[in-house]
Amino acid sequence: MARNDRVRGRIAAVVSVIGELLITAGVIMALFVVYSLWWTNVLADREAKRQGNHVRDTWARPQGPGALDTKDGIGFLHVPAMRNGEVLVKPGTGTKVLNEGVAGFYREPERAAMPWDKQGNFTLAAHRDGHGARFHNIDKIKTGDAVVFETRDVWYVYKVYAQLKQTSRFNVDVLDAVPEESGKTRPGRYLTLTTCTPVYTSDYRYVVWAELERTEKVDARRTPPKELR
Repeated sequence: MARNDRVRGRIAAVVSVIGELLITAGVIMALFVVYSLWWTNVLADREAKRQGNHVRDTWARPQGPGALDTKDGIGFLHVPAMRNGEVLVKPGTGTKVLNEGVAGFYREPERAAMPWDKQGNFTLAAHRDGHGARFHNIDKIKTGDAVVFETRDVWYVYKVYAQLKQTSRFNVDVLDAVPEESGKTRPGRYLTLTTCTPVYTSDYRYVVWAELERTEKVDARRTPPKELR
């Protein structure tokens, strides 16, 4: 009888240790989720705001001659349907860039056209969860919605005409200068938004296409176009 008690005691001790380990693992996992989905957003928001303020301060100074310096950002993306405020856009779509809480324009596998180019596809990417999650609400965008890109001197007003709710992350055709998968067959001035889907995964890509409708010169008060009022 005593021997059975000792065996049961050992089993209970092992079960207790395993239980404590599982609890510890659960706490660690919960902390990791909090870090990934909340704290990285806090850090990215701070960094994006700092960088955005720097770009606006630069715009406010007199501009000398020379080529456009894009390393700090080329402008701000405004998508009312996503309700995410202004999003600074910088060169590149690598993790280091996007983790700063910004959107990036593609430099590979096909280089993005710029909004001021006479034709081409202005292709952008941003995180959907964590690190600012700038495109978290991309699924709220509908056909006919406005997308506005703001530069120092010009507002570029686009209109959404197509969405692709799920495609392979290897489908680079969505970035073509003429995005035929969106239904277009002729050169134009397009904008493409891309991000991961489903939420909290990176298995597939969600794509939104828009086409330039018009441009407006930025006035002294930086009055936004009617789509942003």
